[in-house]
Amino acid sequence: MGNKTKTRILGVIERAPQWLRNDLAAKDPAARARAEESLAAMLVDAIDEGNKAAG
Repeated sequence: MGNKTKTRILGVIERAPQWLRNDLAAKDPAARARAEESLAAMLVDAIDEGNKAAG
């Protein structure tokens, strides 16, 4: 993983809303799954944007 990709991923995690952080730690499997899917989508979007900018 390149430094730019790592920086983008860290940025997404740093900006993650509180509801997402709470749901990632939730005991409710459905809430946790929704949060995981949301975070994954945010990461994919950030990586895709980086790839578009690179070329």
